[in-house]
Amino acid sequence: MVWDALTLQLGYNATLVAIGATLLGVSAGVTGTFLFLRKRALVSDAISHATLPGVCLAFMVLVALGGDGRNLPGLLLGSAVSAWVGLLCMNWLTRRTRLAEDAAIGAVLSVFFGFGIVLLTIIQTMGAGRQAGLEGFLLGSTAGMLWSDAFVIALGGAATLGLVLVLRRPMTLVAFDPEFAAARGLPVHRIDLAMMGLVMAVTVVGLKIVGLILIVALLIIPAVTARFWSERSERVVLLAGLSGGLAGYLGAALSASAPNLPTGPIIVLVSFGFFAVSLLFAPARGVLAAVLRHLRFQRRVHIRQGLLALAQGQTIYEPLTLRLLRRAGVVRADGVATETGKARAAKALRDEKRWQVVRADLAHEATAALYDGLRDIETVLTRDQIADVDSRIGGPQEVQP
Repeated sequence: MVWDALTLQLGYNATLVAIGATLLGVSAGVTGTFLFLRKRALVSDAISHATLPGVCLAFMVLVALGGDGRNLPGLLLGSAVSAWVGLLCMNWLTRRTRLAEDAAIGAVLSVFFGFGIVLLTIIQTMGAGRQAGLEGFLLGSTAGMLWSDAFVIALGGAATLGLVLVLRRPMTLVAFDPEFAAARGLPVHRIDLAMMGLVMAVTVVGLKIVGLILIVALLIIPAVTARFWSERSERVVLLAGLSGGLAGYLGAALSASAPNLPTGPIIVLVSFGFFAVSLLFAPARGVLAAVLRHLRFQRRVHIRQGLLALAQGQTIYEPLTLRLLRRAGVVRADGVATETGKARAAKALRDEKRWQVVRADLAHEATAALYDGLRDIETVLTRDQIADVDSRIGGPQEVQP
């Protein structure tokens, strides 16, 4: 059943949903990356909640005009207008008042969403069945999706992705350093509005699939996931789009293989699964990599301290230090230093004295700042400089066993 869903063999509706969710995931992941890099992730939450009044008002207008209140293009248009008004309100509050951005986001989010809930209540009194399916915009609803609905979603996602590719360079510059962008003559405020507009477009397009409450997850989680795997912005954008697209495709397939599972929440959970894997296993920034780095650092500290103790004829009582020294071939099972251990201990003590000289010399102030007790002095000083330091402390000293 799952394989049939993954290979798009579960029927017309399941195929439409999978394709639409994949395009939405790609566009949401790419767009959300710039929002994440700009450190304005919560803006997407305000924009998504601001769409609800527009959906409700568009429904009421369509019904009043004698049309189908659940016409998707009409509802998406209404949500876009409402989201844009909410975005302008938030922008005005941030720029024209003393409110911080998080306070403006909270105000716009709560007011617009509360107004939307009131309109939903009013719609319920307009006639039995007329509002059926409108609540699907809260958490998403793909049941009975028509070809026209899927076409609108796919077209909107592709158009948004195309605009992001066109504007990626100025948006990247503004996201990392808005002051430098302004110094270069870029209209930072307009670029910010364009970025927010693209987020709004993704939000509106994704209402049918994941809903206004969960769309923020599809915008932010792929970007955060991609950030674990790369330090380069263009790669983060690419990986975020890939992560979002895979989450949309796999989530739609899993939902189609088990009809009782809602599509939107499953897509978000799959996206979170990618995030969890990245958090744990990313090679540079993952938890496992951090644990391994800590263990390697701990091992170096124990070996370094053990060598210094051997060089000074001290007895080592720490079991872990002794175990690490034995594994390194520095001491025998009885704790006595091997010939290799004697040489390494002498070198460690010699380097410690060298560092003392370097740290006391103002001419080596920049080099002294690199001292951490573990760094080999040969990595920061030339042979001639090391020879000069040795001349101040005398010839090499041997450590007596």
